[in-house]
Amino acid sequence: MLRQQLQNLQENHRQMMGEELSGMSVKDLQNLENQLEMSLRGVRMKKDQILMDEIEELNRKGNQIHQENMELYKKVYGTRDANGANRTSLLLDGLGIGEDPHEPVHLQLSQPQQQNYETPTRATKLGRLQLQ
Repeated sequence: MLRQQLQNLQENHRQMMGEELSGMSVKDLQNLENQLEMSLRGVRMKKDQILMDEIEELNRKGNQIHQENMELYKKVYGTRDANGANRTSLLLDGLGIGEDPHEPVHLQLSQPQQQNYETPTRATKLGRLQLQ
């Protein structure tokens, strides 16, 4: 009985891997396709959840680092300059770190955009090499 179960599992595995499909009926193929789609959907949902959790953790860490940077900036430069203006509104390294220390930084997933690489109209020839 265990051998028969093992044989059935091995046959199912081969079919899921796309092997030995020639003896299957149309209905069996449709069922196999549905199983594969359901499995794929589950994998994608798990992947999305993992990525969302990572983004949330990175946002949390980013906000914590931002807060620490603001505290260090205040310790180094103080909260007011000679004119009495608030120095925390200055940009640090072009990153806008000091704009609002209480506003959280949010990261978000986006789909990669297709790059359109156009070939130049003129190519430079060097010996046998052609640079474009």
